[in-house]
Amino acid sequence: MNARELKNIFIEFFLKKKHVEIPSAMLVPENDPTTLFISAGIQPLVPFFLGKKHPSGDRLVNVQKCVRTGDIEEVGDAVHHTFFEMLGNWSLGDYFKQEMIPWSFEFLTKTLNIPQNKLAVSVFAGDQDAPKDEETAKLWEKQGIPLPRIAYLPKENNWWGPPGITGPCGTDTEMFYWTGDNQAPEVFDPKDNRWVEIWNDVLIQYLKNNQGKYEQLVQNNIDTGMGVERTTAVLSGFSDNYLTNIWQPIIKEIENISTKKYSENLVPMRIIADHLRAAIFMIADGVEPSNKERGYVLRRLIRRSIRQGKIIGIENNFCSVIAQAVLDNQDNYAGTYPELDLNENKILETLEAEETKFRRTLNKGLNEIEKDFINYTKLFENKKQEAISAEYLGKKAFYYFESFGFPVEMFLDEASFYKTIIKMFDRDEIIKYFNIEKQKHTEQSRTLSAGKFKSGLADHSEVITKYHT
Repeated sequence: MNARELKNIFIEFFLKKKHVEIPSAMLVPENDPTTLFISAGIQPLVPFFLGKKHPSGDRLVNVQKCVRTGDIEEVGDAVHHTFFEMLGNWSLGDYFKQEMIPWSFEFLTKTLNIPQNKLAVSVFAGDQDAPKDEETAKLWEKQGIPLPRIAYLPKENNWWGPPGITGPCGTDTEMFYWTGDNQAPEVFDPKDNRWVEIWNDVLIQYLKNNQGKYEQLVQNNIDTGMGVERTTAVLSGFSDNYLTNIWQPIIKEIENISTKKYSENLVPMRIIADHLRAAIFMIADGVEPSNKERGYVLRRLIRRSIRQGKIIGIENNFCSVIAQAVLDNQDNYAGTYPELDLNENKILETLEAEETKFRRTLNKGLNEIEKDFINYTKLFENKKQEAISAEYLGKKAFYYFESFGFPVEMFLDEASFYKTIIKMFDRDEIIKYFNIEKQKHTEQSRTLSAGKFKSGLADHSEVITKYHT
């Protein structure tokens, strides 16, 4: 099953359950200053979980574009992505778990034809904020899931939200698929990574308020999430998401440009494919490369892609070529998102310009970093490591940011090649000193430009220390 088929099947299933399909919201949140990007389908719908009436009714379904910046450091493995598509259906004060759990079971076992003996589920174990969810466990048991395949897990596993600091949230029940070669064990062990989560039903009953307390909402709601990338891989029998039709046209283009094999260059090729796909969708939704907020995330993704390209021997501009492979992907994106077609020239031109700009200083910066870390290594070998501190590395990171346009995270990526040094320091500590140095520079620039360039330098003075959505 390819991604387009999965999305169509999901939408059709819920249309038959009297849902209305709504379009994906833009990646940039309209009325939520607490987050940089839409990271879940619920975010654009928050007011309607609180009692406001949605113009399309109280049963909705869609495919939502999402970006999660917290996963950037994880990208390079087989399953993490910065941008992804999320299948979701919602009940806004209409049906609840009594209907949703049978529908979930029906979709998995009847529509997707997953054998029941390959499924397991988890439910909320209970704590001071909400009781143990025995009702949900009984509903699963009624569908035919045996008790040993139902695990009670704590809040870190089976509680969702809110997507911002405050907002609607609740317990959830997650569905897992057995990917092992042998028969699935009778007892579900959530720590066994051969059990892969493929769907999540969130039972939205609570509101987290400004004091961090949980209140009952005026209505019970359902919010589900099924990741297109992961589910397509699982149903295709792959443990590596990048082997599916979603990624293969992109990977093959990277192989062509680099003349290297994916099987021998997994990490850099995955990072390039993931980051450039995310960049394409960000640009299509109006984000432009810059040194602050969303623009900084976009710039970091593009520049990290270029650096990974250099690792596999790509010395010339390639980002726009990879972008074309994404835009032309008939199995998934082509013709699906109008914003990609409307902004194709803008996407390609933005990537080309950003890559050209960065390449002017890339080699020089990398050569200088290499010399620095060779010197640091010598200090460590001579037992003089006290000469280097997190503060010193933070200031060095700012130097490379200012002189060569290296995001601080890229400096840390380079430092990670010299494990003896970097493992002694906490990444967050180095970033903290980087931001202190950047703030000093900003304040100096303000002083120098007072009364002269108020709309120039001052416009670039924001310092963003974390980018969590």
